[in-house]
Amino acid sequence: MLDAFNLPVSFDVAALQADLAKVGPEEWLPHVNRAHYEGDWTVLALRSIDGHVRRTAPMPGGDYRDTVHMARFPYFREVLTAFPMALESVRLLRLAAGSAILEHSDGNLGFADGQVRFHVPIVTSPLVDFRLRGQRLDMREGEAWYADFNLPHSVDNRSQIVRVHLVIDGPVNDWVRGVFEEAEMAWRADAG
Repeated sequence: MLDAFNLPVSFDVAALQADLAKVGPEEWLPHVNRAHYEGDWTVLALRSIDGHVRRTAPMPGGDYRDTVHMARFPYFREVLTAFPMALESVRLLRLAAGSAILEHSDGNLGFADGQVRFHVPIVTSPLVDFRLRGQRLDMREGEAWYADFNLPHSVDNRSQIVRVHLVIDGPVNDWVRGVFEEAEMAWRADAG
C-alpha cells in the first residue's frame, strides 16, 4: 500500500486562487489541533458536521453538510466533482509564513481504515517542507494528493507566503479503490 501519491488530475491554479481571494481575514478560525502547531494555522470549513462553520474538526460518521461558505466558491465546488465519493469534511487549511505543524499522527485516517484525505494545494512554495514519515512530499499548486495521515507527518512553512490547501475527507468507495489500484500499478511500472 502506498503511503502517498499524486493523483492523475490537476486543477486551474488561477481559478483556485480566485476563489480563495473571496475569503476575508476575519473568516479564518484557529485550527483545533493547538498542541501540534507553532505560529498561525487556521481553517475555513466548507463542509462540516451539520454544516456548522465552527465545527471544523472532522469526525467520521457525522452528518456532513455544506456550510454557508460553500455557495461562494464556484471553482471549489467544481473541483469537488473530481472526487466522486461521499464528501465529509471539506476545509481550507492555511499555514502562515514561518509557522509549523509539528510532527503528529491522525487516527483512523488512511485507506486501510476506510477513510481517505486528499490535499489540493492552492498556494504553496518549494520552501514549504511537507513530510510524511520523514520523507518530503513535493506538492505543487493545482495538484491533488493522497497521504496516509495515520503516519507521522509535519509541515514547516519556511517561505514568506501563506500556504493554503483544500483538504477533502471521505470514506473509501469503488472510485477510491480504483484510484489506489491505478497508483499501485503506476508505482510498480516505475519501480520495475
